[in-house]
Amino acid sequence: MTSLRRFVLTAVLACMAPLALAQTAPPAIEKQMTPEEFKAAGLDKLSADELAHLNAWLGRTITTETAKAADVAKQKVEKENRGFFNFGSEEPINAHLSGEFRTFGKGKTYTLDNGQVWQQIDDAQLVVRPLTNPEVNIKPAIIGNSWYMAVGHYNSRAQVRRIK
Repeated sequence: MTSLRRFVLTAVLACMAPLALAQTAPPAIEKQMTPEEFKAAGLDKLSADELAHLNAWLGRTITTETAKAADVAKQKVEKENRGFFNFGSEEPINAHLSGEFRTFGKGKTYTLDNGQVWQQIDDAQLVVRPLTNPEVNIKPAIIGNSWYMAVGHYNSRAQVRRIK
């Protein structure tokens, strides 16, 4: 298994773990605290009904916050790994090339200002006067996990794959 696949699998499992935990009701607060902590917090003064309401509220809060954390983790994984995988989004990756651009070339690598590194995998060609830190637009293909990069306002596109 490649390190990238292992990373993505780990990230997905990390996102799913809080959801799995949220499916089971947390233990009642009186089971989570020592009798001394329970008394020191003044919870021993609650009626059985009041304690049941407190436990229900805690359960909802934990479930809600766990779901929020899982959603944030999922979005982070998708954002950081976009380009390695499509994740079903058709939104382009908009950035700037770091340094100077003169031409497309098979095997050439392109470093973006967002830290991503892409490599051209097709024979597309585009030769232009040197452009400094030009804007790039990288779009996923309609089908599959292919990506296409356009530089500046030129219509030529090169097929690329993210390598970092």
